[in-house]
Amino acid sequence: MSDGLEHVVAAETVLSEVDGQRGVLIVRGRSLDELAGRARFEDVAALLFEGFFEDLPRDLGSALGAARAEVFAEVPGLDTGLLDRTPLEAMRALTARLGDGEDLPTALRLVAAPAVFTAAVLRSQAGEAPIAPDPRLGHAADILRMTRGRPAGAEEARALDAYLTTVADHGLNASTFAARVIASTRAGLTSAVLGGIGALKGPLHGGAPGPVIEMLDAIGEPANAQAWIENALARGERLMGFGHRIYRVRDPRADALKAAVRRLAESSDALPGRLAFAEAVEAAALAILKAHKPDRPLDTNVEFYTALLLEALAFPPSAFTCVFAMGRVAGWIAHAREQVLGGRLIRPQSRYVGPMPLAAA
Repeated sequence: MSDGLEHVVAAETVLSEVDGQRGVLIVRGRSLDELAGRARFEDVAALLFEGFFEDLPRDLGSALGAARAEVFAEVPGLDTGLLDRTPLEAMRALTARLGDGEDLPTALRLVAAPAVFTAAVLRSQAGEAPIAPDPRLGHAADILRMTRGRPAGAEEARALDAYLTTVADHGLNASTFAARVIASTRAGLTSAVLGGIGALKGPLHGGAPGPVIEMLDAIGEPANAQAWIENALARGERLMGFGHRIYRVRDPRADALKAAVRRLAESSDALPGRLAFAEAVEAAALAILKAHKPDRPLDTNVEFYTALLLEALAFPPSAFTCVFAMGRVAGWIAHAREQVLGGRLIRPQSRYVGPMPLAAA
């Protein structure tokens, strides 16, 4: 038996290939280098949805804009009880109000939901009124406008597009597998997406980028990096932003997001200094990890530059996992549809290792 189902092939998919030995991510025949920083998120969602919905429009952007406006009708359901929860828990609760189904309108509402609901939750928790979507805008630009209350600059929207595109699909990760298992029961897309959100919440999956900011803030300046990192490792702590279950080399998504941060830094006064500091911490961490664990490949993963990018776009660390869900939801839906159209009920075996009943006297 493989611990954690390592090396077990649980599905055949046309959606994405994660090559951990070479550090390559392919989405529907397109490399990450072709997509990140070059494609809009709605175009990548259309690429993932191709063949799974009969009425897929040529331009998914307009349909997704209309879906954002539609799901905003659920925002008045934000009450005091939900606003006392974390942004992800409140967003998940509002998403659960959407009806289940397998059609494209359901899918588009679910793609819109994390974006619209996260923005509304963050503004409401800050004592500000939620802002209705503008269906005419691109998805990334509208997310930033709804969250911050002002139009996004072109480079800001491009940076968020790069992030959403980079995380849209990544093989059979924990949340995607959870979504496929639920979809295999024919429970519907909303149920599958809710399962994906639940799995993404865990700190071993999508819940990790926030602590990267805590680490950077605790280190404070480059001169402190070596001592801080060595002390953390001596305490047996895990360095957030480094190491990955699949990649034996550098996570290609880290490079894609680092490039997006660098582009954004060109139009920012504060970000270049923050980026230089993060790069110094990264270099120190990689050197120390190589010395401490020479036989274990531990390189920069997607979490490290995710944290820097989302911080630069003014998302609070408490909402980083919500923004992850804004991108990954497209992958969950595509995998769910692939499972429904071509797969069986997922029902693996288990091996009983508990006590046996005592023989009758």
